[in-house]
Amino acid sequence: MTVRRSAAALAATAAALCAAAAPAAVAAPSPSPSAALPSGLYGTNDPTYDGVWRQSLAFLAQQTAGVTPAAKAVDWLTGQQCDSGAFPAYRADASAPCTDKTMVDTNATAAAVQALRTVGGHQDAVANAVSWLKSVQNEDGGWGYTAGSPSDANSTSIVIGALARAGEKLGDVTTHGGKTPYAALLTFSIPCGGKDGGAFAYQPDKAGKLAANGDATAAGVLGALGKGLVVSDNAAVKDPACHKGSPLEPEQAAQNGASYLTTALAKSGHLDAAPMPGAEGSEPQPDFGNTADAVVALSAAGHKDKAAASVTWLEKNSAAWAKQSGPAAYAQLILAAHATGTDVHDFGGTDLVARLNATGPEPAAVKKPTATATEEEEKKDSGDGDGIGGVWWFVGIGLAVGAGAGFLISGRRKNQQL
Repeated sequence: MTVRRSAAALAATAAALCAAAAPAAVAAPSPSPSAALPSGLYGTNDPTYDGVWRQSLAFLAQQTAGVTPAAKAVDWLTGQQCDSGAFPAYRADASAPCTDKTMVDTNATAAAVQALRTVGGHQDAVANAVSWLKSVQNEDGGWGYTAGSPSDANSTSIVIGALARAGEKLGDVTTHGGKTPYAALLTFSIPCGGKDGGAFAYQPDKAGKLAANGDATAAGVLGALGKGLVVSDNAAVKDPACHKGSPLEPEQAAQNGASYLTTALAKSGHLDAAPMPGAEGSEPQPDFGNTADAVVALSAAGHKDKAAASVTWLEKNSAAWAKQSGPAAYAQLILAAHATGTDVHDFGGTDLVARLNATGPEPAAVKKPTATATEEEEKKDSGDGDGIGGVWWFVGIGLAVGAGAGFLISGRRKNQQL
């Protein structure tokens, strides 16, 4: 579940979210255009709606590439946390205590939990955030974007990932009525059959009907698998299938979602963005972020081969989008590449890690990219490496002959690229 919370998307939905939130919650104020952004923050766009989100995704993506973020970047993230354990999307003045008007949310908190758990050394902050998330669990077992708002597939899924990453046993995270997070998540799964069969809806509409949503489906797949935002390259390959029947097990719901995503991506290699209000009927536009999320979800479900065409499409088409969108976009692409074993340092000719690092303070440490297998083979073929014909082959022979020993040292272990 790689939930995408861009500033534009949140700005468009802020009013609706506030109306659904607890009465005391109000929208966070926008920073003054003339105000300088914190030096530890990633990105230069207005962070009002996604500051904690993009910082957290940046840390998670950097970790997959062996990058250690700067101390001041980590300090900025931890400084956003309220005494309750919750995180808002952004607090311009972190020195002032949070109040009942500080708009904290589950998505920012869950993303921060995963990021700080990855960075390490912030057990208390993680524990406090987890406690807050558990304290605002809805009676159906899920979570909404804000405390008290109706559960949705995206929020429930990212909280599941955060709890799992923090070491919580999800079966023990229950409401007074015994509902687990999976109980809520599965209510958003559309039964097999029809063009939307297997997909996840964000929420039911006023009539209780479920409509397929690509972002919610990618999120729901990861949530149903109990996985966080970072997914390692999954060597297992399964044939996607939609499981009929009720009730579904979480694994079955995840595979149903993967089956839907496979079909949705098959035609063009990408998902389309939902039309903006008033733009219905216009030409569909590609959704780069949701496509990257879908790649991660498919790999997690064992369908990396079905995501290959989408990875290729992203390599060819995502550069301008990522440059304009900033750190969260680069992070999403890195997570998609990482999940499929794609080279993050040569993603369609772009070094995604270098681009992400450049959006924030200089990292504390950067692991140097290792040579690819092809480069190693070229060394050996040219006689410059350690293989047969290379200098160490002859040194090995000389040592063996001189010592009268009956062994020969040749070759060496290759480094594997993350």
